[in-house]
Amino acid sequence: MFDINKKVIAMIHLDALPGTPSYKGSVSSIKKKAIEEADIFFSEGINTVLIENMHDTPYLNRETGHEVSALMAVILNDIVNKFPLTAGIQILAGANKAALAAAHAAGASFIRAEGFVFSHIADEGLFNSDAGELLRYRKMIGAENILIFTDIKKKHSSHTITADVSILETAKAAEFFRSDGIIITGSSTGNAPALKELKALRGKISIPVIAGSGITSKNFTQFSPFIDAAIIGSDFKLEGKWFNAVDKNRVKKFLKIPGL
Repeated sequence: MFDINKKVIAMIHLDALPGTPSYKGSVSSIKKKAIEEADIFFSEGINTVLIENMHDTPYLNRETGHEVSALMAVILNDIVNKFPLTAGIQILAGANKAALAAAHAAGASFIRAEGFVFSHIADEGLFNSDAGELLRYRKMIGAENILIFTDIKKKHSSHTITADVSILETAKAAEFFRSDGIIITGSSTGNAPALKELKALRGKISIPVIAGSGITSKNFTQFSPFIDAAIIGSDFKLEGKWFNAVDKNRVKKFLKIPGL
């Protein structure tokens, strides 16, 4: 279903993009840094990467500027053309149609989507399910080869309005709505998912389960039996902090875990 080795999806946090408050005014430097980080991952034997506009705070709710999605598509295409990598994209916050369009234009393989099923309240505001709209859009633009991996009960969000819906029932709903894989996170970036939630899903759904935050070289073996892959961002960065540059030594350390 998905070409992945080592159970690792390496995160590339792009520097702040044009039009956002922290943009520094250099498109070329953003592209250069992204390529350099992709090169590190590829040279260390990781074959799957995900780009994201993490530095574009504060995020819009379900929207993004064309200046953002266009540049992300260009960067993604550069990565796909330069390295034999499986590549994907997430556009914050919840700009899933824009991400799908960018992935399709760039020749990428997957997107990470927020707010696919049920409703939740994120720090950007209320998100309602977009599964029906998103899959119809994928069909319309001829992008059915692009997988949609979907966060459920995601980080940085309140799930009080779905507190009576278990993680398993939420996962089953995502599967029923044709998600290609579900992503489980902790409460915030850098925090690991609850192991009991991952155990509750094992063998109960037929689509991949991906850990989306907080997986490190220290806890990976604990989580590995219950996940099909892990998105690694913070642990690959200098000092283990998401906003820093990729640290090649930390990547090497992670990939020395027995079994990888």
